[in-house]
Amino acid sequence: MNDLIPKLRNTDSNNFFLIAGPCAIEGEEMAFEIAEQVSAICDRLRIPYVFKGSYRKANRSRIDSFTGIGDEQALDILKRVGERFSVPVTTDIHADEEAALAAQYVDILQIPAFLCRQTSLLVAAAETGKVVNIKKGQFLSPEAMQFAMQKVRDAGNERVLLTERGTTFGYTDLVVDFRGIPQMQALGGTVVLDCTHSLQQPNQSTGVTGGRPALIGTIARAGVAAGVDGLFIETHPRPSEAKSDGANMLPLDRLEPLLEQLVRIRSAIQEKNS
Repeated sequence: MNDLIPKLRNTDSNNFFLIAGPCAIEGEEMAFEIAEQVSAICDRLRIPYVFKGSYRKANRSRIDSFTGIGDEQALDILKRVGERFSVPVTTDIHADEEAALAAQYVDILQIPAFLCRQTSLLVAAAETGKVVNIKKGQFLSPEAMQFAMQKVRDAGNERVLLTERGTTFGYTDLVVDFRGIPQMQALGGTVVLDCTHSLQQPNQSTGVTGGRPALIGTIARAGVAAGVDGLFIETHPRPSEAKSDGANMLPLDRLEPLLEQLVRIRSAIQEKNS
């Protein structure tokens, strides 16, 4: 899908696009349940949709945390979700050798925020020819993302997304600086706002990351008002039972009313600017 980014950005509805799904692939039934519901909502609201699910969780706080159901099994589920619902799919990668493997199953390779400066990882992702979504490090300024993006481009791949996901604020909190959206757009990037990871509360003494999911709507509304190109929202039918990042995910039954509101905000802004 070499023309994927134009498809996401240039639609008749002129909407933002949505990257959404569970934090981690926990099994086929759960993945298909989420994809079916979200794709139906997005079809009705004319929102371009990308299904997201991590095939492996490599950056856990504790060694006993859930990491996945098996690489190829999870990747195969991602591929079948894309085929079943005719949507692009994405997953994150953590090491150079994962790029070529994951690229056989997904359309977008996501670079985690902590790894956004890893040159060899960025180049390996770029060389697959897939769209590369680079999450902004919690420790970086928006302007500094030009260098991560340029590494992908210098490797021969112009298909880059940049994702804002909050900036470190003390030891156990993050804050979103919405000035970063136009600043990264000015770099020539297509910019996504991660509405769920931006509300993480990392480095908890329990070894399990906390979060403030009640503010997902606030972050999303502000992002759409600021003109972001896409939104990233992790969602799950039962976040309290999720095996990864349950503290940050939006309950699936709350996604539709939020998206309806966001579409109205986007429409109002477009009308004012026309």
